[in-house]
Amino acid sequence: MQSIPPALSCTVGPGVRPWTAVLSGERVEAALRAALHVGRAFADPVRVRRCVALAADQTEFPGSVRWSPHDIAQGDAGLALAASYFDRCFPDAGWDTIGHHYLAAAVESLEQTEVGPGLFTGAAGLELVTHRLSRSGTRYARLHATLTQELDAEAERLTHTVNGRVAGLAVREFDAISGLAGVTAQLLARPEAAATRGALEALIALVRGSGGDPQPPRWYTPPELFPSEEEASRYPNGSMNCGLAHGVPGPLAVLALAVADGVAVEGIREAVADVSGWLVGHRRDDRWGVNWPSLVSIPDGSVRDGPGRAAWCYGAPGVARALWLAGAALGDEALTGLAVEAMTRVYERPVAARQIDSPTFCHGVAGLLQITLRFRHDTGLALFDDAACALLDQLLDRFEPEESVLGYRGIEPGGTRVDQAGLLDGAPGVALVLLAAALPVEPTWDRLFLLA
Repeated sequence: MQSIPPALSCTVGPGVRPWTAVLSGERVEAALRAALHVGRAFADPVRVRRCVALAADQTEFPGSVRWSPHDIAQGDAGLALAASYFDRCFPDAGWDTIGHHYLAAAVESLEQTEVGPGLFTGAAGLELVTHRLSRSGTRYARLHATLTQELDAEAERLTHTVNGRVAGLAVREFDAISGLAGVTAQLLARPEAAATRGALEALIALVRGSGGDPQPPRWYTPPELFPSEEEASRYPNGSMNCGLAHGVPGPLAVLALAVADGVAVEGIREAVADVSGWLVGHRRDDRWGVNWPSLVSIPDGSVRDGPGRAAWCYGAPGVARALWLAGAALGDEALTGLAVEAMTRVYERPVAARQIDSPTFCHGVAGLLQITLRFRHDTGLALFDDAACALLDQLLDRFEPEESVLGYRGIEPGGTRVDQAGLLDGAPGVALVLLAAALPVEPTWDRLFLLA
């Protein structure tokens, strides 16, 4: 592996804003040093397995560290995706070989495990990873074709399931992680496919009319479909999820991306406007300004949790990004303006009030930084440069090259530090964001997170 590289050039199409590094000087050196440390660590399969075993002993939440090779979130597939971005940043340094190793492990696991369509957990994610490693389609053609066929079949089954739900559904059926929103995000790579159109039509039907009827929207979750009894006891009549990872901002972001890509499906613009209106109507400002709750109760719309964390998965940053995409797609400056205002208020919150102690992506600093980088790229506003540098400094302060297995440890609720090897909650996800901040190589991998 090579050491810190010279800055790379970035080639973009006509009319497309080039991706530029937000960092300069010593920050670039420090960010690349940390990213490459993590990269070299996860490039060693033995070290990764040691990390996985250690996490199982450290965690207070065993289900969150369960390793599944086919997972992007917590498996070899995620490491393959990470290697694909390292390969773009550091060409001919062997990262494609590392990516191949982890992709092969992920695919081999399919012989023993049936997987669903999910973007983070199944066929959609594997298709995404294979494409990212293919170097513009010049590799893995047979595997990609097989995965595409499997994804289309799984997507059609999921679409049929969602279309059949008329009185609420589990978030895993429509969310970004395992559900139709995430699956559709990957299907947009093939907008002409029948499975893509069917998935978009199902999402449109699911969210059209949100908030315009006294009845709960079709995408609400009844208590019998909650993942825990504790949540069901707090929301005995059901709830509506406001998080980008598991709630309606996921479908909104995907539909907005489809509009921006020029995909024409009847009712899609109206659906984007409907969901945007619902989110605007259910904001819950706190002492610093614009914010959103994690869940809204049925039927009174009350909020039974404290202020949402300032994260990708839940809280203002993820919602703001979905609203930005919606406003950009519709040409609605009120929505894009609200999105920028929401992010401004996030940065004004004291670090402790953001409730993102972990350096990692899902509910940590790395996720907020990646959202910030996307807003910087789209708006050119100096406030995002300043915020990005401050968040980068937080990540550099959390770098633990001696104390941790891969360079960063996740921090669980309660403060337990865990050596996570997965992309979503572990060091590899942090490394990708560090590279995106330090180098002019567009992080197209963040389609996984519905950010662009």
